[in-house]
Amino acid sequence: MKQKPAETSIRGEYQQHGVTSFYRQHGAEYRNPHEPIIRELLTLCAAQWQLDLTNVLDLACGSGEATLALRDLGADQIAGVDPYTGSAYLARTGISATAVSFEQIAAGALANRSDKYSLIVCSFALHLVAESWLPRLCYQLSQTGDTLLILTPHKRPQIRSGWGWDAPMELLHKRVRARFYRTIGQG
Repeated sequence: MKQKPAETSIRGEYQQHGVTSFYRQHGAEYRNPHEPIIRELLTLCAAQWQLDLTNVLDLACGSGEATLALRDLGADQIAGVDPYTGSAYLARTGISATAVSFEQIAAGALANRSDKYSLIVCSFALHLVAESWLPRLCYQLSQTGDTLLILTPHKRPQIRSGWGWDAPMELLHKRVRARFYRTIGQG
């Protein structure tokens, strides 16, 4: 009996094709295989830190895994941004995502908003940002939102306080970290 070949992991796809190439090719049908853990962790975070869900930015929104979980937790005003997965996000959430990259945000693409987001969520993506872009990206995000919640399967990214955010509070759930930051001075 022949065995079915194992599916390639997302990490394997990144290594084989590169992150940008992978999302250009597969963004329309992308689904995060860790969606159940994302949902569980967001529920824990909302209870632990009393997240303000009045105006949320889902950064690198994928196919809406975080948006759907946050909607179930009471968020009603959610914006998604992702340069590659807009059609997958729209199909699952009914919301159009803005096609903006991390680099564009670092260069000020979200800077002219009249109001700040109450919460910026980035699930399973910020660890992919090149170290050279991370300080500018974090600073621009601190000008755009009051709080930042990062879900990551890694110890990365390590965000420094000089980048606009206070030291994080952290939860660990099923080997996934949630780090919650407030803008400096808000705390």
